[in-house]
Amino acid sequence: MPEKTVPAQSLPVYRSADFTVINGANLGDGLAHAAELMLDDIYALRPHARRHRLALSGGNGATLFQLTEGSEIGTPGQDVHLDCALTFMCPDGATVEALVFVEVTPDSTIAACYLLPLAPLEPRRDYALVAIDRTSARAKLAEIACVSFALGTHITMANGLQKRIETLSVGDRVLTRDNGPRAIRWIGRQTVRATGTFAPILIAKGALNNSGDLMLSPNHRLFIYQRRDRIRAGRPEVLVRAGHLVNGDTVVQSDGGFVDYFQLLFDQHEIIYAEGIAAESLLIDPRTQPVIPAEVRARLAEGSRAGRDDRAAFEIGEGLLDASVAADLLRRASAC
Repeated sequence: MPEKTVPAQSLPVYRSADFTVINGANLGDGLAHAAELMLDDIYALRPHARRHRLALSGGNGATLFQLTEGSEIGTPGQDVHLDCALTFMCPDGATVEALVFVEVTPDSTIAACYLLPLAPLEPRRDYALVAIDRTSARAKLAEIACVSFALGTHITMANGLQKRIETLSVGDRVLTRDNGPRAIRWIGRQTVRATGTFAPILIAKGALNNSGDLMLSPNHRLFIYQRRDRIRAGRPEVLVRAGHLVNGDTVVQSDGGFVDYFQLLFDQHEIIYAEGIAAESLLIDPRTQPVIPAEVRARLAEGSRAGRDDRAAFEIGEGLLDASVAADLLRRASAC
């Protein structure tokens, strides 16, 4: 399957200067790229350090991106490389994984390094660098990018019945919004720590007119048809990421323990029904390709539209909705 342009994505990262070596060979230095890192160096997050939105779009490879307008840090248009995956160990034996991104200027000079932790970091806690991996970063980013439903999610089938996602099989026919019954071509499953970027979003029963509690990954986009344009999007059909709806009440992020995630892939990118509300299926793009077996990608390559996001223009961006009231507005907009 040929490479496709990746839609803009927003990653919550720390500046390298906010995560510095407090003991070790690189004492006093901030986080750097893999070639300059030293195992056993101990890092600490500076007090009051905050994450910044690093807005990226796809480039000429799965580990090469460009900074886009709207990024809180960096220079729009410059290349950003996904450099490596790191593993840190805390004094109590707990581990934290993180990804390193490196921004470079047009003359290939390093402009900045950014850290994307895959679990929360705490100020004044020691983090010893115990592993530097230059090969797994792409796969770990793919896991973040995948849109996933949690174990137990009820999916509406072609006959109108609902089945738990873990009971589905390749070839089962699922009801889609735009194309009627469509066969599942691949089902992915991962068990990950439910922390940081992997902590699932729980949408309580009824919050979006859903028939039951719905738990899904933060980047998963929900499709809302507004009978009245209460959010003033200028169109009736909108896509909203689950993570943008967290209000601490009817929509929360469930942090802690582990979560079983499932991905459903069809011949094309579809809108299906989970707990009675519309949500997207897996989209194949350079970010998500590493989690999809090569034989599946090859089988879908000819004539497939699984890598085409025809609804990208319908997405409501981060910050355009007030999360405290967004779910209620969308629920009322779709019901009246």
